[in-house]
Amino acid sequence: MKKSFFLIGFFMILSSLIAQKLEDLRLMRFPTISEKYIAFSYAGDIYIVPREGGVARRLTSGDGYEMFPRFSPDGKWLAFTGQYDGNTEVYIMPAEGGVPKRLTFTATLSRDDISDRMGPNNIVMGWTPDGKKIIYRSRGKSFNDFIGHLYMVSLEGGMPEQLPFSTGGFCSFSPDGKKMAFNRIFREFRTWKYYKGGMADDIRIFDFETKKIENITNNVHQDIIPMWIGDEIYFLSDRDRVMNLFCYNTKTGETRKVTNFSDYDIKFPSSNGKEIVFEKGGYLYVFDPKTQEAKKI
Repeated sequence: MKKSFFLIGFFMILSSLIAQKLEDLRLMRFPTISEKYIAFSYAGDIYIVPREGGVARRLTSGDGYEMFPRFSPDGKWLAFTGQYDGNTEVYIMPAEGGVPKRLTFTATLSRDDISDRMGPNNIVMGWTPDGKKIIYRSRGKSFNDFIGHLYMVSLEGGMPEQLPFSTGGFCSFSPDGKKMAFNRIFREFRTWKYYKGGMADDIRIFDFETKKIENITNNVHQDIIPMWIGDEIYFLSDRDRVMNLFCYNTKTGETRKVTNFSDYDIKFPSSNGKEIVFEKGGYLYVFDPKTQEAKKI
């Protein structure tokens, strides 16, 4: 009898410890947000959870690593970067789950994995505003760590179309699709913290009609991952040491700091055009531009 009580007590304590551990789950990476859900990569698979939080459901179960999911503007599709069939390519699947469909077919690179300092190849950046094409960054056949180009590929697949930039990284269309805010360099996987040299990136705006490019940050600090929401462009900057969200107003030209975290950098934010989701310290947060507040999910 005593042995039975001991075992019961032991399993109750063990269950409590496991529950606490699950509540403290971290390392949820590369999040994306729609009006109903948040999707993210965890341990190489893609999971989805209600926008308000709750129990996450795994969407992928392949042997390869899946990362950088991005919801379509209508929330019905998820584009992501997957390491199947030997290469890292762009895939698409229904947001509720389903069989992934491969959209890109590119050359094999000698360095093409999540641990590489340039990051993997064919990273999904986002969608065109009409939801008909997916934007991704490809290193092509380049062996230069810093050279990447932006391409568009249709939901139906087919030949990709290169955007008219010499180099490109993280990017975001204006709401009307006539302009794009972008980084020329993709170096988020590198370990050059507080670097201020020539490879420190700026946020630039490209006008598809005039073909003109405007640098809207132009400083020695790292300004990355633009997200265009209304008349404002949100982005990350380490100008105050810790990576926080800043905002550039396209009408006034003014820039302001909108988050003030002092412990961990904000990592890999993305936007659905209304809200921003990001990783910080392994947890997920949602930033509401209307209230200017970030809430932990």
